[in-house]
Amino acid sequence: MNQIKTKPAFTEKKFLVTIIFVTSLFMLWGVAITMADALNKHFQSVLSLSKSQSAFVQFAIFGAYAVMGIPAGLFMKRFGYKNGVLLGLSLFALGAFLFVPAANASSFGFFGIALFILGCGLSTLETVAHPFVAALGDQRTSDQRINFAQSFNAVGAMLGPAIGGYFLFRTHVAGSTDLTSVKVLYLAIGIVIALIAVSFSFVRVPQTTDPHVSAVVDEEAVNIDTAPGKKLFEHKHFVWAVVAQFFNVAAQSGTWAFFINYGHEIMGFSELKSSNYMVLFMGMMLTGRFAGTFLMRVIAPNKLLAAFATGNILMCIIVAQGLGWPSYIALLMVNFFFSIMFPTIFSLGLKNLGRHTQQAASFISMGVVGGAFFPFLMGAAADEFGVAQAYYLPIICYVVIFLFGKKFYKVSH
Repeated sequence: MNQIKTKPAFTEKKFLVTIIFVTSLFMLWGVAITMADALNKHFQSVLSLSKSQSAFVQFAIFGAYAVMGIPAGLFMKRFGYKNGVLLGLSLFALGAFLFVPAANASSFGFFGIALFILGCGLSTLETVAHPFVAALGDQRTSDQRINFAQSFNAVGAMLGPAIGGYFLFRTHVAGSTDLTSVKVLYLAIGIVIALIAVSFSFVRVPQTTDPHVSAVVDEEAVNIDTAPGKKLFEHKHFVWAVVAQFFNVAAQSGTWAFFINYGHEIMGFSELKSSNYMVLFMGMMLTGRFAGTFLMRVIAPNKLLAAFATGNILMCIIVAQGLGWPSYIALLMVNFFFSIMFPTIFSLGLKNLGRHTQQAASFISMGVVGGAFFPFLMGAAADEFGVAQAYYLPIICYVVIFLFGKKFYKVSH
């Protein structure tokens, strides 16, 4: 008698409340990261900072990812997903609340401490949320749940500059050193995050399944180690994935950090209008993810990654010319091509690692530290040569990503 094969469900009824909360986390850190780009431009005006100095905003946040990634993973392993989420939300709220005394002191150094603590919260949430959402149901549909949750991250990335622009630029007067808008914005954020943390503390999380262990033995469900004798760093495709992710996030953070500057200085937009265009900029990333998901049905992920990297090399060349609308459209397209890079590099780097998979995921995630340093380089270039010419620098990053997608993604046996 033939057994009837049924498609596994997206999730189970018992997980619905939990998955709603966890999915919202993806949106929250999307809001916080892109809001920092509006904050970067606002600090240049209010605190009289150069572009290279204001890049410390990105350094504090992405640097926190490098510091907190492994401790967050260990905390999650010891105390569970729920407590990991609560730790992340607590740090997020604490960092936001510290903006109040930082604004009162008008101290950029104090803001840096607040941003670092906030970044530790974001890093913890991102470390915990991916495996958490993967564990909320049948493991054969874990990728579907992660992609679903990541779509809300893109929505959050669109909301960040819209909210930041409204609060920071709407009533800002040129030459003003008033930080009241910053204080009010982050106080509100701290209260919202604290309320979410309290609410989630009352949610009863049903028992979950380890997302790296499948109950069903099939080729798609199990990440088979084709070279079990190898140590993790002997897998060259994994090492290259770490390098590619470093340069990927470097390019992303630099491009995002000076997007508002580009609109203001090259296009002549007001700061508010430029931040509103950043909503469209993030919308291009969401569009790219949908397009990339469709294209991967007919094009191998590594080939699509190489093609998108090539697209961004061409776009950056056009952006750097400062040609007005043609260059600005190219800048918008950078985020379209960037869209698939993080998850695609991640998945290619984890191929056939077997028991090393979880450890490898932590190292690839730490590639985010690239975002801490690159804005300094782009800021210095923008101060010296102009913000348009600074966009030559991400080309270096996209060349590395192209090489990974073209050649170095291959699993060696």
